[in-house]
Amino acid sequence: MTQRFEIDMHSEFLRADLFLAMGRPTEAVRILERLVEAEPANEAALEMLARSYFGSAQLAKSEDALTRLVELAPANGWARRALARTLERQSRGSEAVSHHRMADALGAK
Repeated sequence: MTQRFEIDMHSEFLRADLFLAMGRPTEAVRILERLVEAEPANEAALEMLARSYFGSAQLAKSEDALTRLVELAPANGWARRALARTLERQSRGSEAVSHHRMADALGAK
């Protein structure tokens, strides 16, 4: 009889954070996609997933994750700034302006 193990969400989050800190965003993405799928409203996991996508140059996916994060937390200045930078990196500077302004208004650096 095989035992089925549940994913320890917190341990997996910490493991993904370690991969990201080690400069291995692709490995972090693999873990975080499952976490966000299991808990779509988990802002911390969604933020780290967006950072991991950005770090692995998956800009469209980073944009999608950041857009979801902004929808969940409209006053998250960091998310607004990151979304603006992601848009700029895709040569969409005019779309980034409103997000930069909102980030400035929220005091984000």
